[in-house]
Amino acid sequence: MEKKLTKSDNKILAGVCAGIAEYFGWDITLVRVVYAVLTACSAGFPGIVLYIILCIVMPQGVQ
Repeated sequence: MEKKLTKSDNKILAGVCAGIAEYFGWDITLVRVVYAVLTACSAGFPGIVLYIILCIVMPQGVQ
């Protein structure tokens, strides 16, 4: 079965970070913390824009 990058049902906002973590087999909390730190260190703007783009582009996962 082919693995696809999709939004996760294990979500806080839209499931983007959880979907990335599930795709790569990483810890979901670690991905969320790294994303938050990188967004805060880059003055927020690029991280927020990237999250919105991924929210629109990534398909919803199939249950």
